[in-house]
Amino acid sequence: MATDNQVVIGFVGLGVMGGPMCRNMALKHTGEVLAFDTNGEAFQVLEGTQARRAQSLDEIAAQADMVFLSLPGGPAVEAVTLGAQGLASGARRPQVIVDLSTTTVASARKVGEALAARNVAFADAPVARTREAAQRGELSIMVGADAALFARIAPLLHYIGTDVTHCGAIGCGQVVKLINNALVFENTVALAEMMVLGERAGVEPATLLDAVSKGSGDSFVLRNHGRKAMLPRQFPEKSFPPEYVLKDIGYVLELAGQTGVSTRITELAHRYYAATAQQGYSGRYFPAVIELIARDAELAPGGATA
Repeated sequence: MATDNQVVIGFVGLGVMGGPMCRNMALKHTGEVLAFDTNGEAFQVLEGTQARRAQSLDEIAAQADMVFLSLPGGPAVEAVTLGAQGLASGARRPQVIVDLSTTTVASARKVGEALAARNVAFADAPVARTREAAQRGELSIMVGADAALFARIAPLLHYIGTDVTHCGAIGCGQVVKLINNALVFENTVALAEMMVLGERAGVEPATLLDAVSKGSGDSFVLRNHGRKAMLPRQFPEKSFPPEYVLKDIGYVLELAGQTGVSTRITELAHRYYAATAQQGYSGRYFPAVIELIARDAELAPGGATA
């Protein structure tokens, strides 16, 4: 395989997270970078970089040594990698495919096994932190791969992340990412409840967050979702909506069922976000769950949205 600087990178999926990740790769990698997305407007994020727009997956497969994916979920990853027009369907295939998406653990292992049969190495490497972190190249990346492959891809992953952790074999990156996301979603619901409770008991939300942030109740969710979205009650579209939360929590619940683990708090969070999507916040940033809790407190003190 070519040296790190000579590797031709392919990147598929220029969405909310994929766009900034691809941009960072294009700015930092000295070799060629090809990008593909079905949405023509998505390529605007790459303006001012050396990235070249590919017209098809075939073009990516024909030219790239290592392909990174940032896609909506497992079905899309399976289609892009294993489908009839997928990256591994032609005579010339990438040597390595790295999936930065969040999928089920079973899907990651299925893709890895199928690609191995076609002599394509695979790693699941889902990312965590915010869109702003993606723009700064400061993501946390959890990698499932064998040790040799991890050593090959880690330098390129550092283009987009400051923390790159080898979590184990294929699928283990998804295990850690799903647990990470579940903790964020659950913490957000808990913080929303306490913000509403504090306000109804006479404490201004900003004062509450300031005080709690100085104590043991501080958290990433408080400092980010709490301060930036829940405090100003700003829940923009084209961020991470409750529908995405439900997808990820569904993956967690599937894994829990497969491993025989009871996850009742996660099940409760699932009900909260389903209500958020159904009651006026579909497509909006998921911390909007606080609006449902506040509304419920006004209509029926002591009640429960979920």
